[in-house]
Amino acid sequence: MKRAAYIFSVLFTASLLTGQDIAAQTELKAAVTDSAGAGPGTSWASLYAGGGYGSNMIYLGSTISQDNPYGYASLSFGFRDKLFASVSAVNLTSADPLAAFYIGSLTWSHPFNDWFDVSAGLYHYRVDPSLTDTLFASFTYGDVSLGFDWNILYTKISAGAVFSEESQGFYQIRNSRYFETPDFFRGKANISFDPYVNLMFGNFTEITSTQDTVHYYTVPSPYRKWRNNGNQTTSGSTVNTDYSYSDRFGLLEIDFGLPVDFNTGNMTIGVEPSYVIPLYDDTFYPGAKGFVLSASVIFRIF
Repeated sequence: MKRAAYIFSVLFTASLLTGQDIAAQTELKAAVTDSAGAGPGTSWASLYAGGGYGSNMIYLGSTISQDNPYGYASLSFGFRDKLFASVSAVNLTSADPLAAFYIGSLTWSHPFNDWFDVSAGLYHYRVDPSLTDTLFASFTYGDVSLGFDWNILYTKISAGAVFSEESQGFYQIRNSRYFETPDFFRGKANISFDPYVNLMFGNFTEITSTQDTVHYYTVPSPYRKWRNNGNQTTSGSTVNTDYSYSDRFGLLEIDFGLPVDFNTGNMTIGVEPSYVIPLYDDTFYPGAKGFVLSASVIFRIF
């Protein structure tokens, strides 16, 4: 039960904040033990509720919360600790609606053995109609991942795309190292750590102006839009400038993080400090960067 709760903690945090990391090193080992067949420890169905807080919600290289803190509440149903359907309501301190947007996700993972696994996810972000101009347009994102456990390191390679009028693909390579303390409180609790380094790749556009100014920025996603329709705005005035464009593919962002979780039989309390380093320069719409802190509490109902 303790491991199942931790599985969901990773699943939900991933779907909310990155949409990518479906399972971590130890969850895959637990899934092999607990979900292969109908043996002892297998959960045919499970229900979780939780909530949390974050200083900034960064998703696919952009700040989806406009650099503002957020809180959320979630409910998730799991089948055999492999298939999870989740719904979450997100509140932003800077927005008037109680729920600025909702997140629905369907995630699946399968370990083939103790060193290789596959996973997939589909995520839909539904924003309140009053905030589409200030936050983002509702969108759907999907991904598939391959996981490799090298014992001393767990590597997850993911490919995903935003489904919209201008679809944008993203690729990530995440390396992590999970470890945990011995059980305490008479064997009913432990503390786990999962430090990671995440590399995100994708397409970006190199924009060169007649004034010899060069801007780098990612191809627009539903919440990253062209600004000023090719006109540069300075001090309240608009300067007409001719631009030339060339597409590039490369490393967009590096993330470092240290998730720490306190795990019991039916509850997980997690804290994750992280640091985001964008590797592109966008004068009109800078990439999210700097220190980010998030915290969550997950309860297993059954």
